[in-house]
Amino acid sequence: MLITRASEYAILSLILLSSAKEPMDSETLSSELVISKSFLAKILQSLAKQNILKSYKGVKGGFVLNQEPSQIHMLDIMTCVEGKGPAVFECSPSQEDCPSDRANICSLWPFLNKLQGKIDLFLAEITLEDVLKD
Repeated sequence: MLITRASEYAILSLILLSSAKEPMDSETLSSELVISKSFLAKILQSLAKQNILKSYKGVKGGFVLNQEPSQIHMLDIMTCVEGKGPAVFECSPSQEDCPSDRANICSLWPFLNKLQGKIDLFLAEITLEDVLKD
């Protein structure tokens, strides 16, 4: 699946944080988004490890964007929270890594590979700023 719940929650969190005047903690974000605090905390930590977010500890701690929205690309967000690039299909990007070992006779693989490349390019071009404008 291309956009998982983790990716969705990451993007929604970044949208909220983009308009925040001060750091927001995971409890506040999870309450506003009506999602699991523990699941969201893991997502926010992943985003902080990749320098998409900056985290502050303490009573007034929380998360803020560490980059301008124009510098945060959808592909980077999704790759960060998923641990790998988003995939439309269960198809491998290389025929040699095909899980079924049948890529050499698969007539769909070339098409699916091209489609995935176009989607990756699209996601690499779209930024958080673009999403905020829509």
